[in-house]
Amino acid sequence: MPRDLPLGNGRLLINFDKNYNVRDLYWPHVGQELHTAGDISHTGVWVNGQFAWLDAPEWRRELRYEPETLVTHVTLTHPVLQLQLLFNDTVDFYRTIFLRHVVVTNLADTTRDVRLFFHYDWHIWNDVDANTVFYYPYSQGLVAYKLKAYFLMSGQVRLPLLADSKMGHQVVNGVSSWATGVKEVNGAQGTWRDAEDGELGRNPIAQGSVDGTLMFSVPGLTAQASGEVYHWLTAGQALPEVVELNEMVCSRGPQSFLTRTSNYWHRWANKNEENFCDLSPELIDLYNRSLLILRTQIDFEGAIIAANDADVQHFSEDSYSYMWPRDGALVANALSHAGYSEITRGFYDFCNVVLTSGGYLLHKYNPDRSWGSSWQSWIDSEGAPQLPIQEDETALVIYSLWQHYTCFYDIEFVAPHFRTLVTPAADFLVNYREPDHNKCQAGQRHHRDKKQQQENCQQGERPQQQR
Repeated sequence: MPRDLPLGNGRLLINFDKNYNVRDLYWPHVGQELHTAGDISHTGVWVNGQFAWLDAPEWRRELRYEPETLVTHVTLTHPVLQLQLLFNDTVDFYRTIFLRHVVVTNLADTTRDVRLFFHYDWHIWNDVDANTVFYYPYSQGLVAYKLKAYFLMSGQVRLPLLADSKMGHQVVNGVSSWATGVKEVNGAQGTWRDAEDGELGRNPIAQGSVDGTLMFSVPGLTAQASGEVYHWLTAGQALPEVVELNEMVCSRGPQSFLTRTSNYWHRWANKNEENFCDLSPELIDLYNRSLLILRTQIDFEGAIIAANDADVQHFSEDSYSYMWPRDGALVANALSHAGYSEITRGFYDFCNVVLTSGGYLLHKYNPDRSWGSSWQSWIDSEGAPQLPIQEDETALVIYSLWQHYTCFYDIEFVAPHFRTLVTPAADFLVNYREPDHNKCQAGQRHHRDKKQQQENCQQGERPQQQR
């Protein structure tokens, strides 16, 4: 199913589904290395002995983004629990930090204890085996890792945030409790089931097919009052790297990362000061939202990915997380006309690198510029060799690059690509025509001439004598 709320910065991509579950976590390339297999990473809440996951049908949900940003604005209200949750989620615009801010409001008329639970179902490097998750006391959070992929999960609680109060906040860093364990083995569903009684087992480490759950406690929440929870995940190639990012969030404060990312995307979406004339605010919002969504699907090395949705794999055992030159060229052309030359340059650099010595582009590529899987055969139905390509994928890139030039007159960028991309691709396209193309053209001209002569005769005109 299509993902409803993608968040990303070109290196880290997080996708939410329509029920507000975290489903996909890609890093370090957009669309290539999926570390959750598209399985649900649950989020839940416990209040005075009652529990609900956020995908339960009782919740009233409003899923949207803050205007002109890649920061979510998700409101969830549960009439039975008498609880409202306001989420702002984002991926930092520059660093590999996934940040979630929750304002928890007690709608009941009594004081209550509330606990939030964040669960992650790990398949690091697209693999369920040999994963490890452990509690790391120095960061007061969980760490999951395999090979050169590390993810640190921690957070902060701010108490109290009383209605109409000018009191300060008590800040509590780190998780209140945690669970690590095995899932998908001998019927085990995972540590998220451990959360449903409001407590976690605090097992210090697990290996193999693993998951982990974090708890943040918001005690003594008075009637109509609110408390704040920040939860974040940092990604990197080694433990010191994710620890450093975690310490950065703690020292600067998580809200600063949320604010700076919101400001960045707002300016990004309005960089060209477009004159929308009499277009409705709804259309203008749709235009800006489309630009921002497109941006989440573009890798830092230039690949414009067709679609990042792990559910597709259930139908074909493959994904759409590839760079098709055709699709990429069409998107790059639209972005050029919208004024985003910086992004489209990366796409043409990508194509310049992967262009074959024969001057053509292959069917599709991975974000790291390796060949993607393909159904294009190297022989035809009679066993004769043929190129496994769709030639418009090469042609559209050249067309799109020309459009880029006409939009920006970016001659310093385009000139180095002329000999290495434009010329060999154009030569290939000229030579890769139907062998009988010229004969066909000559026959068509002869047919047109004969038809014209017949029409002239019918109108009383004599055909010209052949010399």
